[in-house]
Amino acid sequence: MATNNSLLIDLNDDARETAKALYDRLESDRKNYTDRAEINAQYTIPALFPKSADTPSTKYEVCNQSIGARGVNNLSSKLLLALFPANTAFFKLSMRADIEKQYLASGQQDVKQQIEQALMQIEQLVLRYIETNQIRVTVKEALIQLLIAGNALLFLPPAEGGAKLYRLSNYVCQRDGLGNVLQIVARDTLSYSSCTEEIRKLIDTDGVEHKSDEEVNIYTHTYFDGEQYQSYQEVNQQVLQGSEQSYPLLKTPWIALRFTKVDGENYGRSYVEEYIGDLKALDGHSEALLNASTIASHILFLVNPTGTTQARRLAKAKTGDFVAGKADDVSCLQLDKAVDMQVTMKMVETLERRLAYVFMLNSAVQRQAERVTAEEIRYVAGELEDTLGGTYSILSQELQLPLVRRLIVQLEKGGQIPELPEGAVEPAITTGLEAIGRGHDASKINTFLQYMKMIPGSEQFVHLNTLLLETATATGLDVTGLIKTAEEIQQEQQQAQMQAMTQQATPELTKGFVQAQQGGEQPVPQQAK
Repeated sequence: MATNNSLLIDLNDDARETAKALYDRLESDRKNYTDRAEINAQYTIPALFPKSADTPSTKYEVCNQSIGARGVNNLSSKLLLALFPANTAFFKLSMRADIEKQYLASGQQDVKQQIEQALMQIEQLVLRYIETNQIRVTVKEALIQLLIAGNALLFLPPAEGGAKLYRLSNYVCQRDGLGNVLQIVARDTLSYSSCTEEIRKLIDTDGVEHKSDEEVNIYTHTYFDGEQYQSYQEVNQQVLQGSEQSYPLLKTPWIALRFTKVDGENYGRSYVEEYIGDLKALDGHSEALLNASTIASHILFLVNPTGTTQARRLAKAKTGDFVAGKADDVSCLQLDKAVDMQVTMKMVETLERRLAYVFMLNSAVQRQAERVTAEEIRYVAGELEDTLGGTYSILSQELQLPLVRRLIVQLEKGGQIPELPEGAVEPAITTGLEAIGRGHDASKINTFLQYMKMIPGSEQFVHLNTLLLETATATGLDVTGLIKTAEEIQQEQQQAQMQAMTQQATPELTKGFVQAQQGGEQPVPQQAK
């Protein structure tokens, strides 16, 4: 990130722009995006992006179709499976290329393999941390927000663990021309009774008595100062003492997400926005068809007022009763709109087919099982590439990679993993058809073994111990105490040689002992040859 895009802020300067003022100023640039998000939510899941005037007790209008809600839930689940496959590492920690070459050039292949095993164990710890802190659940919510609103903000608290999601209506951001985040202002709304004592002191400076259920806005401003990100919190336009934090450039806990990248814009566009026309049309035609079918299902019988048949007797008559009258006096009121309703029905079916394709509702790519195979994950990723045109790949750079980097920092500070040398180890994210991390390496090893079977005698040119260790690392298996080391193999070979020499010498010693007994002489031990 270029330093000329940095923001230099003096918190002690009384003339500085407060975080609330900055939030209000940037809110106007965000309004068009939130307006579109509200419309998108109206035709999918209204509760996921309520309007600013809505409250928890607000009753939303019933949508006349369920394709939007089904599509968003289905597509977000497939994205989650491709980006964060269960029980499989979605990233791979690798040594820098020049460092790896140094180990290979110096003949320290065993050291390189041990380092790769240690990195694989760190990968497993990161995955376990994601599961135990319910980060996958928050990421699933973020993916739904990306589909509807096109934007979301993730925050990974440095101390508490876990992750928090901010909707687009609760934060503003500013980016440079390349899309790098310059500053973010997030707004948290708490009740007065749930605030800490330090926050209450800042609130009470206005001299007004506050009720326990009164809402209080807390603004967190994060900005880039040219070298790293700085952050502080503000309450009642005053900086909360002790809230100042600084984060490395690539390891900030604030992750601003976009579904699609639009050059020159601070926010992204949503997936639902691209097909809102079909959703609106389907909703309108579904409503018309519902109203027409409701009217058509309302059955009314007409009785000739001048005829001999009495409506009162017909209403009271039971099944099988005889009633005096003429059949011509009674008729059923019909709508006579069957042809028109068929036209509407065909249009509804056409819209449903189009939307089912874009939301991937017609494909069954995952079995109902506890474990999902790597082939199924590859299938999901490939279908996402075909349907979304590769647009989801941006999430590897703006979601997966920052998330992994930040989680590694938190685990290092917590002492759960050793501190990695700066710049020596980097996570590599694989997306698309390779969205299964180390599983792709296992696939390559399997292909290599298949080719070995086709070449007679090729196994004698392969280091079996190295192949076993590479296979275990690729499959995510911890081989501590499982695969023998070179020293253990050497010791076993020496023991086997000694045992073979002993077995060869035993018959000769026995023969000499028998001969000595028969000749009355003491047996003389013979040297083993």
